[in-house]
Amino acid sequence: MSEIVLRFAPSPTGYLHVGGARTALFNFLFARHNKGKFILRIEDTDLERSEDSFLDDILESLKWLGIDWDGEVIHQSQRFDIYRNYADKLLRDGLAYEEKTERGLALRYKSNADSVKFNDLLRGEIEFKEGFSDIVLMKSDGSPTYNFACVVDDATLGMTHIVRGEDHISNTPKQVLLYQLLGFKVPEFIHLPLILGEDRTRLSKRHGAVSVTAYREEGFLPQALFNFLALLGWSPGDNREILSKKELINLFSFDRINKSNAAFDVGKLKWMNKKYLKQVKDSDYRDTLIKFIQKENLLDQYNSIDEPKREMLFKLLKPRSSTYAEYAQQLRYILSRGYVIDEASIEKYDLKSDKSKEIFKDMALGLKSLDEFSFKEIEEVIRATASKFKLEAKEVIHPLRVILTGNEISPPLFELMEILGREEVLARIENFL
Repeated sequence: MSEIVLRFAPSPTGYLHVGGARTALFNFLFARHNKGKFILRIEDTDLERSEDSFLDDILESLKWLGIDWDGEVIHQSQRFDIYRNYADKLLRDGLAYEEKTERGLALRYKSNADSVKFNDLLRGEIEFKEGFSDIVLMKSDGSPTYNFACVVDDATLGMTHIVRGEDHISNTPKQVLLYQLLGFKVPEFIHLPLILGEDRTRLSKRHGAVSVTAYREEGFLPQALFNFLALLGWSPGDNREILSKKELINLFSFDRINKSNAAFDVGKLKWMNKKYLKQVKDSDYRDTLIKFIQKENLLDQYNSIDEPKREMLFKLLKPRSSTYAEYAQQLRYILSRGYVIDEASIEKYDLKSDKSKEIFKDMALGLKSLDEFSFKEIEEVIRATASKFKLEAKEVIHPLRVILTGNEISPPLFELMEILGREEVLARIENFL
């Protein structure tokens, strides 16, 4: 069997979408599994819409994920002469004709096809019986059409398998005709099912972040996103979910790709990222964390905390953070009083009542009189306050958490209060009162 060669061919007209990243990943895994080649081709024939910033994002995102390619990056914009040579040959051989348009001469292929069949390794035989009007090969501005450039490149660069999204299925019969017309061997095709949002509609910006860069900026690890994307529509077959790059390469095959659409479950990605974060050394974790704290404009406040309390905070927040950004965001209410207690929480815990004010005034007096402001002594005061007002401890702890953080969920409250310190805790209670 000849060497396996696959490619990923993005257009630099937008950031690398997670759907494109999944396509790149499946091509990469199959090529590496078969010790073949993985080529990166940039489809930049649309010179007006192509931007260097998008190209930079695509290259950087692939490198960050750990998807490396063989050889130099191929740019279609640098191959116009090749497309023109093939088009001219078809014209000379009478298989294409020139058509006058408002902008100049376009080149079309003479089509007499009634139907086209091709085999999809995932879906079986697919037949198209319409849509084969004469295909434009070269546009009047001298640039190739998508289908023509795609076929010339895939054939001349030796692609054995074309793995892409199912939104390309309608292009495939036209491309099969062009392979046959040019005398090229038709490669194997696999059209991957779509990636959907959790509401089962096509993944888009309204579902949250959709670009690889956005997940990178949220503090996800590349190996977690790599692992997660590999399992979007593919399974290793043994119910394992945490798999290294090496394991995924060893196990990957097309016969385990699911024919149905895959759902992008952000909760699952966060769970997976948390697993990978546990493997990060504390020193490396802290180093990376700094830029996320800086992004929240909290670095000065963070640096003002003494080392023992910062260490205590680290032990509280790291196990409760799915991403670096989540850790940094939790620091907002710890390092700043700029949080808001929402009306729903005020109503839920009856915080405007005279009884609530009485409870927290009494608690403040107890906290003020402590010799040592440590979490054990803090807990004793809070439980004593609850007992005094004939309440369960949770009936005092939950509203106190809201008062001190603006949230109903936080790290363990007594430890958090020790980190905040007596002065800050009393100030926040006083502010509430």
